[in-house]
Amino acid sequence: MSDYKNKVAYEKAKKRVENEKGFYSHLTAYVIINIALLFINADLGEADLNDWFRWNLLLTPILWGIGLIVHGIYVFGKIPSFSKAWEERKIKELMDKDDFSE
Repeated sequence: MSDYKNKVAYEKAKKRVENEKGFYSHLTAYVIINIALLFINADLGEADLNDWFRWNLLLTPILWGIGLIVHGIYVFGKIPSFSKAWEERKIKELMDKDDFSE
């Protein structure tokens, strides 16, 4: 029975790592592409904002950023909050992970 629990735990952890890798790949693409868009928009002050292409270049980082936030919430489970309960859980996790006692 223990082997089954270990296998299930392993598969769950593996899926979590795959999801996190996907999120970080998404984040990397977001940063790289939006830096490129920033350079494309460098002359935006001189351009007429009635041009649809210019508005598209401005809206892309905003809308994609919203999608990235949703992806992060999906992967990490919820919007991070630094409440007292979170602090206590984190302290317990660190105590279990590292031996602070001497």
